Amino acid sequence: MKQFFVMLAFVVSVFTAHAQENNSGTAVPSNPSTGDYYQGYTRPLTFNRMIPPYALEVTFSKTVHVIFPSAIRYVDLGSADLLAAKADGTENVLRVKAALRDFSRESNLSVITEDGSYYSFNVKYVDEPVKLSVEMTDFLHDGEAVNRPNNALQIYLQELGQESPLLVRLIMQSIYKNNDREIKHIGSKRFGIQHTLKGIYTHNGLLYFHLQLKNSSNVPFNVDFITFKIVDKQVAKRTAIQEQVIWPLRAYNNLMLVNGKHTERMIFALPKFTIPDDKMLVVELNEQNGGRHQRFTVDNADLVRARVINELKVK
Repeated sequence: MKQFFVMLAFVVSVFTAHAQENNSGTAVPSNPSTGDYYQGYTRPLTFNRMIPPYALEVTFSKTVHVIFPSAIRYVDLGSADLLAAKADGTENVLRVKAALRDFSRESNLSVITEDGSYYSFNVKYVDEPVKLSVEMTDFLHDGEAVNRPNNALQIYLQELGQESPLLVRLIMQSIYKNNDREIKHIGSKRFGIQHTLKGIYTHNGLLYFHLQLKNSSNVPFNVDFITFKIVDKQVAKRTAIQEQVIWPLRAYNNLMLVNGKHTERMIFALPKFTIPDDKMLVVELNEQNGGRHQRFTVDNADLVRARVINELKVK
């Protein structure tokens, strides 16, 4: 008798499944779906592919500030429970707080910085956050030159094309540390200030200009701005001057003050360009609230001899 009921239950289950298949046109799976629609060929995301998030606590009555080692380019909030914005007058400080009191669901926050680093945070509400000011470590200067943290990924930014922001920074750092003088005939000197071009380098569609500013006077030199522009070599009278400004993409050690009896160097990364025969590149350095402006020119012959970077020497 027991065997009879077992067989009866089996027949009923088969009949029911067959009826459901006929009604819907598709077989009804007996097990719940796992999300694998490719019959075992889907690769699961393992933990070694995961970017471990940082834990961040926020509240309604206080603001949490997160300081990044580079300018912030992108911020995404996981929910409307959070408020975030760059601190006024800064590029690398993010202020975060709760949009309402006592939100119960944990949210998240993602940030991409100008040096190509990606940061992930899990954010939860507490009445009194312990860490109101957080400084994110710059992995290039934290003593770990080989083992990079998981938040420093190869994020590519539009203005740099196919070049990694991390590599651009390493190239500028290498040029600065090596301090080679590839060019000896381009520069200007006036009023005790000498502004020279020490070298032009190229890598993967970008140009790197190595500049030096020597202040031989006793009066500090406050840098107002520096411009790179392509202008006509000869301009006839009553003819409008046509200028093409080349905006630097990145700068390394871009100081705004050179004290008396001091010498400073700067590296600028620019998009690749060439100079027509009837034009020249003018590099102008202007002093803030002063008249000791510097100006020198670069021809296409100097530009095409830019040194190709094929190895880095950072240490």
